[in-house]
Amino acid sequence: MTGLADEQAALRRVATLVARGASPAEVFETVAEEVGRLLAAASTGLLRFEPDDTVTLVGGWGRFSGTVPVGTRLPLGGVNVTSEIARTGRPARYDPSVRATGALGEHARDLNVRAAAGCPIVVAGRLWGAMTVAAVEGAALPPDLEPRLAEFTELVATAIANTEARVELARLADEQAALRRLALRVAQGVEPGEIFDAVVTEFHRLIGAAEVGLVRADSPTDVTIVAHQGNTPGLLRAGLCVPLDGDSAIARVLRTGRSARIDHTTAPTGTISDLAQRSGVTVAMGAPIIVDGRIWGALTASWHADEDLPRGDMEQRLAVFAELVDTAIATAESRDQLTASRARVLSAGDEARRQVVRDLHDGAQQRLVHTIITLKLAQRALRENATRAGPLLAEALENAQRSNTELRELAHGLLPSVLNSGGLRSGVDAVISRLDVPVEVNITSMRFAPEIEASAYFVVAEALTNVVKHARATSARVTAVAEGGTLRLEVSDDGAGGADPGGHGLTGISDRVAALGGSLHIDSPPGGGTALYAELPLPPD
Repeated sequence: MTGLADEQAALRRVATLVARGASPAEVFETVAEEVGRLLAAASTGLLRFEPDDTVTLVGGWGRFSGTVPVGTRLPLGGVNVTSEIARTGRPARYDPSVRATGALGEHARDLNVRAAAGCPIVVAGRLWGAMTVAAVEGAALPPDLEPRLAEFTELVATAIANTEARVELARLADEQAALRRLALRVAQGVEPGEIFDAVVTEFHRLIGAAEVGLVRADSPTDVTIVAHQGNTPGLLRAGLCVPLDGDSAIARVLRTGRSARIDHTTAPTGTISDLAQRSGVTVAMGAPIIVDGRIWGALTASWHADEDLPRGDMEQRLAVFAELVDTAIATAESRDQLTASRARVLSAGDEARRQVVRDLHDGAQQRLVHTIITLKLAQRALRENATRAGPLLAEALENAQRSNTELRELAHGLLPSVLNSGGLRSGVDAVISRLDVPVEVNITSMRFAPEIEASAYFVVAEALTNVVKHARATSARVTAVAEGGTLRLEVSDDGAGGADPGGHGLTGISDRVAALGGSLHIDSPPGGGTALYAELPLPPD
């Protein structure tokens, strides 16, 4: 009865700690001591399983705690109680006839342990760790030890679950506060660069990693660090372009679109791995940033060897935060792109007006001035010598006719009259009639709103101009079909391909399409020709 009373008293003391919300460290230390004294064991240990197949001592008593300090991390493996529990998730023990092996077995032999037993600690349905008891030579472990240990591990699991719930609530509150601060910056209209810096600053504050970075995927072979915070600013800095050669967490993220983790102590190859090793990084993680359905880049975090390595849920936390900042980045970039597009549209409009002025001044205006002067000379000739008036009037008539022709051509260059009278098909036919490249045409005869017809005309005209100037094509094809409330345009050629979407002509097309809320896609593999696809939403009837 005395033993049972002692056990119940020990359980009550632990339960009281758990009920008042004591820290896990306090609960672990108390449980280890209570179990050790109750069972007269040589040592007891509470151990937490880590995601990298290691185990950390979080609480100890007796010989074990005196030799192995709390916080020590050891690899699993070999024949020993802790590794057996990790493999099976069930209680385990070994007696003096079993020789313990592995790193944990070596520590047991150093402590002269001859028998050991342990029980798993299960938190929220997952194997969290183990509680172990050891006896030295000349002592034995009680045969009913495992069920007695289980009562303590249940209390430990409750304390861990309560603490993790509190930590999770605090983490969610911190993340929401961080996202509110990001949203405020976006709403204030700050530059994308400031948003990028804010993202890494907030995440660095949340997780406390040695290095946090945000990289943008510029191409399948390169990334650019757009923001970074950590201990090696001279080595890793914003603006640094890094090739994606070799293996790295970033390369895996961009290749698969999923979160990734890599251990740099295994010496993976490549430029990013080399930078990580030079900066002292041991473990690196990355999560994808998805913007408008495409992989924009990655959010990364890394830890040094002398730091507490991330727990098992860190990859998930990284992925969740990356998902949450997608919107902030997309909004900031869209606003920046819209501002740039508006600036280009205004610039293009100004340039068009300047060109009209130049054309008027250098062409029609000069001819009209010449006509006026000639008519004045003819007027004087009529008064002084009628025989000279005839040639002057003929010259004035010719200049007036040529001025009229130039003005008509100038007006056609702005918006062809056939477009207004005959629609998109007639306007495109007028463009094709002036080209040397044969063009197959399949354009609907439907009429559309003036702004749709004008924009569609300029898209096709600019695309065909690029075909003639740059594609070295032998043929081209133009298609325009209206269906489902959308006008779909396609201009393709059999030329050299390799068109630059950032070129002046294609950028102008993109801006014009975007101004109407449409979309543009360009497929131009080197040597495979170019195909331009544009979709313009049609206003409701």
